[in-house]
Amino acid sequence: MRLKTLLIGLAATFAGGAAAAQDAAQPLRIIGQPEYGAIGFQPAATGIARDLHWLDGMVLIIITAITLFVVALLAIVILRYNSRRNATPSTFTHNTPVEVAWTVIPIVILVFIGAFSLPALFNQQEIPEAEVLVKATGHQWYWTHEYPDEGIGYDMFMIGSDAGNYLTPEVSEQLAAAGYTDQQFLLATDTALVVPTGKVVVVQVTADDVIHSWAMPAFGVKQDGVPGRLAQLWFEVSEGMEGIYFGQCSELCGLSHAYMPITVKAVSQADYDAWLAAVKEVGDYVDPGALQVAANQ
Repeated sequence: MRLKTLLIGLAATFAGGAAAAQDAAQPLRIIGQPEYGAIGFQPAATGIARDLHWLDGMVLIIITAITLFVVALLAIVILRYNSRRNATPSTFTHNTPVEVAWTVIPIVILVFIGAFSLPALFNQQEIPEAEVLVKATGHQWYWTHEYPDEGIGYDMFMIGSDAGNYLTPEVSEQLAAAGYTDQQFLLATDTALVVPTGKVVVVQVTADDVIHSWAMPAFGVKQDGVPGRLAQLWFEVSEGMEGIYFGQCSELCGLSHAYMPITVKAVSQADYDAWLAAVKEVGDYVDPGALQVAANQ
């Protein structure tokens, strides 16, 4: 990272009182990342994501039932009303019961889906009072994260962006030094947005050049950042879901759009408090994992 090892050690000593209770702390596990060959969702780390996963499953069941019904009707028509078995076709033009049915049934299905999807949408759009406030600003091609209430902030670059976005031996060493493997290349960043679990986090999203988008699949959130405007999203990482989550800029923003990932590290409240104290003491980003290691030595 950008801090000297000595500074990190001093920060860990300063925050040692809050971190001492974490003597058995383990390195943060990677929870939210894309998996090769997988087609499902990433693990849901928030209530918003769980609602979206359930809604997707419910709609999939409805769509599957409709598809099977339509395929069955097509099969009946093909087999029963082909020219060989029905040489003289009927000539009627209207069937009132059928026309009422194909109008009313879709309306009922849509109302049923809306009864579950609209509350999920409102839950995302009605921003609660923030317990942790963050401002995320998109640039070509990196992020800046600020904590306005805490007076701290730092930039977030993809590990390897200074090597032309190629996985070189030097980049592999940087990934290893940050606690990642080559599998996290194009996902891992040199800093991370650190948030506590069990707390409402509100992220104000904007940009200073073109439209970017702050997206975190495991949280079920995505918000465009438009220059000159301030949009918001919120999430609350469930307790027990401490770990590392990867997201991505999800709005085509230029040449290096694909090299603009986001890393979020969700930690316990005690670790978050220790991290805040360390960052304020040092005046720059400190990796929460480095604090745990220093506190346990």
